[in-house]
Amino acid sequence: MNTKLKEMNVEYLFKAVLSLKTMEECYAFFEDLCTVPELKALSQRLQVAKMLNEHRVYSDIVQETGASTATISRVNRSLNYGSDGYHIIFERLKEN
Repeated sequence: MNTKLKEMNVEYLFKAVLSLKTMEECYAFFEDLCTVPELKALSQRLQVAKMLNEHRVYSDIVQETGASTATISRVNRSLNYGSDGYHIIFERLKEN
């Protein structure tokens, strides 16, 4: 875990997210927490990660998501050298 992230406020945020039980609760919480551009940026990064994980090429990802190549590269770096958070999510979503 990145020790720069481990602080009381971040842990409270993560506990809050883990307490959500329904899609409606998620929508309500994230609508209150984030601006529309922030939420779109987060969801775009997750979509980029999913497409990279499926071995899609940058040009397809740019076209389908509107993400910049810089964003795609940053997400790719996280997929390859990060903390495996994306991989955990992909495995769990695949199970459902």
